[in-house]
Amino acid sequence: MPKLQYVVYKLTFPNGKIYVGMDIGGSGHSLRYFGSWNNDLVEADFSTEELRDFTLRKEILFESDDKNEVRREEMRLICALQSNNPEIGYNLHPKFRS
Repeated sequence: MPKLQYVVYKLTFPNGKIYVGMDIGGSGHSLRYFGSWNNDLVEADFSTEELRDFTLRKEILFESDDKNEVRREEMRLICALQSNNPEIGYNLHPKFRS
């Protein structure tokens, strides 16, 4: 199976909130990489019991060989999907403006 290029992905958490991130490390997309979302922010939304059985969904939204294109698309998708809106997602940047 061919390795994916650099990617923008969306994580969907059990509460329906999302996180949009990119993977431009090393030699391309890593199946094991799930971003750099703020653990404290996410954990505050779940009980200890809920954290014991926790499932994330990871979707690849965009892929390219061009890291700069991936960076631009990540920002565009964060804004388009409003994953930086605390009611919708966990992205902290860019700062959400209603």
